[in-house]
Amino acid sequence: MDLAVVILVEVLYAIASLVLISAGLAVVFGMMKVINLAHGEFMVLGGYTVITAVGLGVNIFVAMLIVAPLVVGLFGLIVERLVFRHLYGRMIDTMLASWGLSLMMIGAFKMIFGNTQTGVTGPIPGLTVGDYQINGYNLFIIVVSLLLLAGMLAVLRGTRAGLIARGTMQRSDMAAAMGHSPDRIYMTTFAVGSALAGLAGAVMAPLVGIVPTAGAGFIAKAFITVIAGGPSLVTGLATASGAFGLVNQAFSFLVSPVIGDVALLVAAVVLLRLMPKGITTRFFRGRL
Repeated sequence: MDLAVVILVEVLYAIASLVLISAGLAVVFGMMKVINLAHGEFMVLGGYTVITAVGLGVNIFVAMLIVAPLVVGLFGLIVERLVFRHLYGRMIDTMLASWGLSLMMIGAFKMIFGNTQTGVTGPIPGLTVGDYQINGYNLFIIVVSLLLLAGMLAVLRGTRAGLIARGTMQRSDMAAAMGHSPDRIYMTTFAVGSALAGLAGAVMAPLVGIVPTAGAGFIAKAFITVIAGGPSLVTGLATASGAFGLVNQAFSFLVSPVIGDVALLVAAVVLLRLMPKGITTRFFRGRL
């Protein structure tokens, strides 16, 4: 029984990690159709922000949940105004511009923070379950991801701002005809997606060492999850994260963590071969 509890927590943690890593990209790519290859570097910026803030004496939870999202969200807003707003509808140009931004951010991280691994200590102690030890911070990540999914669903479905944003992404001309500014809505949506990336990087920082090139480890999993989820933003994010997290942890327990990552990629290839437009085109149609 104790082992079953440990396995359940680890599976939920794997799913929650994919939700956190992919949420910001789900907004930017899933809603706006902007291929942001710098998404991983936005997460790294969130990680470095929380490390710097904690070093300056800021409470770690305040740094993770407030400071990092605000800093990365503001950075995303500036980048959107300077670069991305001129490239909407030009997918290849957007991809190349974001790749250049990614390389520039990596170089800046190396100059400012060096090329060594840094991190912060997890603020939540471990828990004992029978003969086993559970990382208490994993439970925190599970709770944050659940609250994030619930918050995204509530905003997109239950608020006027969320409805306007969804409508603008589908028909910007109709939104403009109704008196809304598509330019401002795109700006705000990109900033929110960036803030979610910063939140993910900050929350993951106590578990993974942050190096300037760490973004490469996040971007592949994020894109796989968002693409496999399909057009339904929240439902697709939850279902794809659930499927891939379960596969990853099953093979990690049975074989090794390396094989778990390989199994995740194989599962993504098989899923996209069977459902090239994502899970929510076959199931959960009409869900947000």
